Amino acid sequence: MKEVIDDINRWHEDNQPVALATVVQTWGSAPRKVGAKMALTPDGRMSGSVSGGCVEGAVYEEGTAALQANQPKLLHFGVADETAWDVGLACGGTIEVFVEPLDTAVYHFMHNLIENDAAGAAITVIRGPEERLGRKLAVSRAGERLGSLGDAALDAQAIAAEAKAVHPQRVQLNDEVEVFIDTVRPAPTLIIVGGVHIAIALTSYAKTLGYRTLVIDPRRAFGSDERFPHVDQLIQAWPDKAFAEVEVTPETAVALLTHDPKIDDPALKILLKAEPFYIGALGSNKTHNKRIERLRGYGFSDEEIGRIHGPIGLDIGAQTPEEIALSIMAEIVKARSGS
Repeated sequence: MKEVIDDINRWHEDNQPVALATVVQTWGSAPRKVGAKMALTPDGRMSGSVSGGCVEGAVYEEGTAALQANQPKLLHFGVADETAWDVGLACGGTIEVFVEPLDTAVYHFMHNLIENDAAGAAITVIRGPEERLGRKLAVSRAGERLGSLGDAALDAQAIAAEAKAVHPQRVQLNDEVEVFIDTVRPAPTLIIVGGVHIAIALTSYAKTLGYRTLVIDPRRAFGSDERFPHVDQLIQAWPDKAFAEVEVTPETAVALLTHDPKIDDPALKILLKAEPFYIGALGSNKTHNKRIERLRGYGFSDEEIGRIHGPIGLDIGAQTPEEIALSIMAEIVKARSGS
């Protein structure tokens, strides 16, 4: 949704009707991921994309038709489909796209979640009886609700499914009704323990990818403003005190870069009792094996210790601090995507 918000807001100011197209399923090498959006107006304006260009023309036509009929539609494009050749889907993939007139109330609900960096979802019936098609239920993880799928039991099923959804996905609620759960998540945070050279590059990569960045280091020479003028927060304190000021959530990644037990171990004792989506620790296999033994001595189970990515980073043959930072950021992205 974020990629089309600014344009939709401008179109609303011009009192233009808006249709929204959303990728609800992909197979093969489809160029846009599930949840990708394209917004459009009848006077020829478009924002975002659902395929990187190869089916946008057909989706635009279907979107304007949906506005005229005030009726949503589930579209299918694939290389084995005659229509796909007509629209030029030459990328070798298959996609399904749901087009609908924009539900203004639900749009504002989701816009508010995004503005407040909150979690939630818009749940839409994409397959089912005609009277249910396009019905929407918007929910926030704080418990707010807007709309209905038309049945209290369906609403309850949808809310239960949404609570488990990390990424946008389609879900079959019963034999007749299938929904698309379009999730929004808070911006992720990367906490770096240890203001070493790798951390300078790592914070830059993270900022480029939309992460909020925070560096913790009790050593003033390492955790200084001069070294990290671009981070969102810098805490010059030992981990036990620093993490008392920081909320660690399922949207948090933590990279421990000192390979100094005096700094890393107190942080790990806190993190292994929390729920960050990623914990990585710098050091060789030998260093990490010693770390494992210390953590066992502190009473942590092998399952808990197994959450630590160590040695940190994907194996890309990294040598320089910048390359090591790249390998770490790649591993964080992989962890967050659930790959």
